[in-house]
Amino acid sequence: MELSTTVNDNNHRNWVDKDIEGSVFKDKRLQQRFRKLLEQIWNGVGQTIPFACQDWANTKAAYRFLSNDRVSEKEILDGHFNATKERITKLDKGVILVLQDTTEFSYASANPDKIGCTTKIQIGRDMVGKPILHKKCGILMHSSLAITDSGLPLGLCAIKFWTRKQFKGVNELKRHVNPTRVSIEEKESYRWLENLKQSTELIQRPSRCVHIGDRESDIYELYVLAKECGTHFLVRICQDRLIDDGSYTIADAMNLVTIKGVHNIAIKGTDGNMIEVELEIKYHNVKILPPVGVKRKKYPALMLTVIQAIEKETPTDRERIIWKLVTDLPITNTEEAIDKLYWYSLRWKIETFHKILKSGCRVESLKLRTAERLSNLIAVFCIVSWRIFWMTMIARLSPNAQPELALTKEELEILDALPNNKPNNNIQNKTLSYYLNKIARLGGYMSRTLDPPPGNIVMWRGLSKLADLRLGFNIAKKMTCG
Repeated sequence: MELSTTVNDNNHRNWVDKDIEGSVFKDKRLQQRFRKLLEQIWNGVGQTIPFACQDWANTKAAYRFLSNDRVSEKEILDGHFNATKERITKLDKGVILVLQDTTEFSYASANPDKIGCTTKIQIGRDMVGKPILHKKCGILMHSSLAITDSGLPLGLCAIKFWTRKQFKGVNELKRHVNPTRVSIEEKESYRWLENLKQSTELIQRPSRCVHIGDRESDIYELYVLAKECGTHFLVRICQDRLIDDGSYTIADAMNLVTIKGVHNIAIKGTDGNMIEVELEIKYHNVKILPPVGVKRKKYPALMLTVIQAIEKETPTDRERIIWKLVTDLPITNTEEAIDKLYWYSLRWKIETFHKILKSGCRVESLKLRTAERLSNLIAVFCIVSWRIFWMTMIARLSPNAQPELALTKEELEILDALPNNKPNNNIQNKTLSYYLNKIARLGGYMSRTLDPPPGNIVMWRGLSKLADLRLGFNIAKKMTCG
């Protein structure tokens, strides 16, 4: 990744300004309030709205902004989406991996109908043995995160929020409805297609994008849409689809394919330690047929490549690794197949992003009473979570970059004033890694020789502490000037 252009731009504009520049509200005052709220939440990351806002006037103004009918997650996120596009544009080469995943946020509410529900869970049985079901109050979010093939998060490019209002009769309905006859637009899974289309239109470089999803994204309409948009996909297979003349399936074909090579990967064992396992690699080009019924007439057959990676030895203490992926990308040798497996392994980064939202930003602790207000605030936290994630990864991938890439002049001044309790550090070489390591140590990172690089949790703790230091720094400066 070329960092010089980003560094020069960051010297003149705060990252908050860049990520809200494309957000257009119907009232200029809403734009100003949004900027202030985002900066307050960033400075008080992981804290409540009253804590971040510090006084009743700002707290009340924040709540008014979130409940305003002229404010939605679209206006809040449009600026960040445009900033993501700008960051991608600066990358003149390389593939862009667009990761898709769904997560849910659970809330305890006195009036759950104002928020909605995510699912039903069994909490016990009644006197006659019938299950007692409880509706979980919450919001679902489906997001698309753009990253480089080295794992650097470039930003979000599509997000969908929704809740489920009704569950009555769902199982009965499923018994009488053939899902293959239901239009994809009427299904909840349509969000995968919407995000793919929105991301592709935003990035405007469809041939460089590879949309990656887990087994939930094994949707034939998504494959067709990707071809129509001129973009690519890499999806883990959930369904054993018919291929060629319809007389056999993907599994039948892969059983006949010889092993093309082996590949060793490192995974966490049951004891938490890293272990190395050997995978047997297969790949095969197949003509996949559309689902039977109406869709068979509506959609064309597609020439795709199936990649299969199976752990050579069957372990006794865990499930055997079995990956079956499908892609429209050409694969002519084992090295190309291994590259695609590595790309798919990066899918966990969007789960890391969701973890930052829940553990770092603590969005499930929010006390707002409606789905609309919660969605608006979660959208703000999404921007903050991306920034935390970006700072964590940039420290690992570009440790020798200029510190101005991620930090303001004021922040650098404060960090320089802190004691350097790592005497083995070369303080003359004040790179980005040097300063981000200092922030991580504010968050409890020990920075011992054999310690892994700082993670997202210690990073957001350190950033929160740095915000406190910055407040004290500014107060002291005003008192000195006075």
